[in-house]
Amino acid sequence: MTCFQFISYIYSEMEWIDLPVVQVFIYALITALATGLGALPFFFIDKISDSFLGKSNAVAAGLMLAASYSLIFEGYNESEWMTIAGMLAGVILVVLANNWLEGRSTPGLEDVVGGKRKQMLIFLGIMTVHSFAEGVSVGVSFASTMEFGAFIAIAIAIHNIPEGLAISLVMVPNGTSPMKAIGWSIFSSLPQPLMAIPAFLFVETFREYLPFGLGFAAGAMIWMVFADLVPEALEKCKPHTIGLWVTLAILGMSAFQILLGR
Repeated sequence: MTCFQFISYIYSEMEWIDLPVVQVFIYALITALATGLGALPFFFIDKISDSFLGKSNAVAAGLMLAASYSLIFEGYNESEWMTIAGMLAGVILVVLANNWLEGRSTPGLEDVVGGKRKQMLIFLGIMTVHSFAEGVSVGVSFASTMEFGAFIAIAIAIHNIPEGLAISLVMVPNGTSPMKAIGWSIFSSLPQPLMAIPAFLFVETFREYLPFGLGFAAGAMIWMVFADLVPEALEKCKPHTIGLWVTLAILGMSAFQILLGR
C-alpha cells in the first residue's frame, strides 16, 4: 500500500468527522480549550505582590461584571422575566453554597485546586455554570446554519480567553500554579462541548430555557464580584485604585466585545 493509498484509507475511515453533530462537538471543544490561554501570562510573572493581588482581583471583577451584563442583555432578547428569574435563582444558589462551605473544613483543598481559598471552589463553580449557558448558545447557533454556528463558536472561543484570565487572576496569586490554572480554566468550560450537542439536537427545547441559564450565570457572577473579589481587592489597594482597574477592565472587555461583534 502506497502512502497516498494509506492516507486515502484513513480519510475514508474518518468520514464521521464530517457529521454535523461531530462538527458541533469539535467547535465547542475548541471554545473550551481556548479558556486555558488566559493563564499563559502567569508563566512569565515571577513575583506576585500584595498590590498585584489587589489589582488582579479588581481586573477579574471588571471582566466578570462586563460578561455578566452581556449575558443579561442576551437573555433579555429571548425573555426578560425568565432572565430575571434566572438571576434570582443564581444568587440564591451561590449564597446557599457559600454558607454551606463556610461551616465546613475542606481537607485536601490545596491539593485539588493548588490554592488555599475555599472561595475558589465557588468561583470555579460559578464559571462552570456560566459555561453551560454558552454551550447551549453554541448548539442553538449551529441549529440555524453550520456557518453561523462556526462564527458564534469562534467568537465564544475568543471571548473565553479573558474569562480564563479572570480565573487565573484569582487562582494564581493565591497559590495555584499556572499549569493548574490552565487545567481548571479548561475544566470550567467543559460544559460547552457537553451542552452544545443536546442543544443542537433539541434546539427548540433548549432555546426556551436559555435565558434562564444566562440570567442564572450572571446573577451568580455579580454576587461573586461584590461579595468576594472587590472586598479582597480593597484589603490590598486603595479604593480609588480598585475603582480604576475595575473600570478599565470593563472598558477593555466592552471594547473587545464590540470588535468581536463586528
